[in-house]
Amino acid sequence: MNPPSQSRRELDSTVVNIELTLVSIIQGVALFFLTDNARAVMSPRHWENFLYIAAGLCVIFIFWSRSIIHTLTLIKWPLEFGHNFFYIACALGEAILFSRLNRPLAWFQLSAAYAGVVWLLFVYDMRLIRACIIGASNDADRALYARARADQLLNIWLLVPLLFLLNLGCMFVIWSRPDLFIVRTGHAWLIAIQLASFIVYLVYVARYFNAIASLILQSREALASSENSSAADRERPTAVGG
Repeated sequence: MNPPSQSRRELDSTVVNIELTLVSIIQGVALFFLTDNARAVMSPRHWENFLYIAAGLCVIFIFWSRSIIHTLTLIKWPLEFGHNFFYIACALGEAILFSRLNRPLAWFQLSAAYAGVVWLLFVYDMRLIRACIIGASNDADRALYARARADQLLNIWLLVPLLFLLNLGCMFVIWSRPDLFIVRTGHAWLIAIQLASFIVYLVYVARYFNAIASLILQSREALASSENSSAADRERPTAVGG
């Protein structure tokens, strides 16, 4: 398969810049809402609120890190509007979620809804992975996209559903036993479990990136090598004629 043209590479670079700018802006907005609401609920008397703040920060960490990995591995021309619309919807969900730092039942209700939207995003983005696999031009690309597909399916079928069910379970027990989980602050155990799950997922994301970092480098090197070979082929007839 021929290497991408100069125009295509420029468009790819433009789309990547758009993606990175969008991610930076929307997560900056989410962090503003988290910071603003955190100031209002921080109190030594309500120490459990710090767990909600930490969980909110982990939500931002997770979304940002997954978005960066996604951009480095899959984002190319043409611009995918549906994918970016999902990003904006997730940012809205984060902003609303962070306004419920001191309302445990609402927090877990919105967390479940947010996990549902993220679940749909993972499903939607399978089309990007399929397009990349079809357009792969070398073994390095194929290895990278195969790893990305495996990670995507793991999130679709196991990791995100588990998080969704965890939030539903927490929501149900708070709703059914408000005397224990609200009056006696038993919800602190629930948010601690959620926070622990976020930390475990962040560790998984870091390990996943470490695993694919070399594949990303090999893919870029293979592309550069292909471009150099193509340039040499174009110059060779000129050199012979001269």
